Amino acid sequence: MPGNTEVSIVIPVLNESGSLPELYSKLKESMDKLKREYEIIFIDDGSADNSFEILKEIHLKDSRVKVIKFRKNFGQTAAISAGFDHAKGNIIVTMDSDLQNDPGDISRLLQKMDEGFDVVSGWRADRKDPFTKKIPSTISNFLARHLTSVKIHDFGCTLKAYKREVLNELELYGETHRYIPALVAWKGFKIGEIKVKHYPRKHGKTKYGWKRFIKGILDLILVTFWQRYSTRPIYVFGGLGILLSLLGIIGGLYCAYLKIFQGIDLSNHFLAVASFLSLILGIQFFVSGILADIEIKDYYSGAGRKSYHIEESIGLYDHEEPG
Repeated sequence: MPGNTEVSIVIPVLNESGSLPELYSKLKESMDKLKREYEIIFIDDGSADNSFEILKEIHLKDSRVKVIKFRKNFGQTAAISAGFDHAKGNIIVTMDSDLQNDPGDISRLLQKMDEGFDVVSGWRADRKDPFTKKIPSTISNFLARHLTSVKIHDFGCTLKAYKREVLNELELYGETHRYIPALVAWKGFKIGEIKVKHYPRKHGKTKYGWKRFIKGILDLILVTFWQRYSTRPIYVFGGLGILLSLLGIIGGLYCAYLKIFQGIDLSNHFLAVASFLSLILGIQFFVSGILADIEIKDYYSGAGRKSYHIEESIGLYDHEEPG
């Protein structure tokens, strides 16, 4: 619901009470210099510390700060999705709440967007993280570049800017927020990238680990499949089905030749069993492709899906006051 707000800044929060006052102060300083109407939307993703109380206090001092509180931890993708759903800005910027992103880089993202880009992604070229975090990220970025054909260096950098129209009808699940550039590139939107500053973590603990890395890789596979076959999954399932069926038929014909002209007993022969299984699997893949096509049609006709539940919100609507 765009309006007079030019820029919405969406920030997921999970147990970052030590960072929030300083983050808000730096954000306010940076955004006030831009002379643009803006709002800041914090999404408390089930924090166990007093992050929500701090955010309420910040809202009382600045009505441009809005707060969404989840009933439990739904994950960073869900938090970003909630921010997108409630943002009013014509441009939406996402960033982390741990002070590792520099609010001063937001102006540079917006300047790059003025060159005609629909999405501008931050690139942490000099990343201040331990090797245990950088190694899986490097692997993930390498795979993402080659599987999605979107040539940006740092898919995992939360600091990104989006034109509002880019996010229309975008459904986010799992860890797919980092692959938004890939999800929208196939629609024809123009993706840009700039180098941004990155600082060591000052407070709290990182939420990234090997578990999230594995989830991210699985989501990358899903995004790649979705990017290529989202409108017609029959192309991949049906193609595999036809290939396996043909192999099964060819193997079956050869088995028939061996039986009829060579007199070979094929009752327990590997080739006969393999040919039969190949034919059955081929038929199953083909039928799965048809069913997947039907499901895709149902998906596109559906509406109102949300991957999160809001317990409380502050400042999103005119009548709301902190509770």
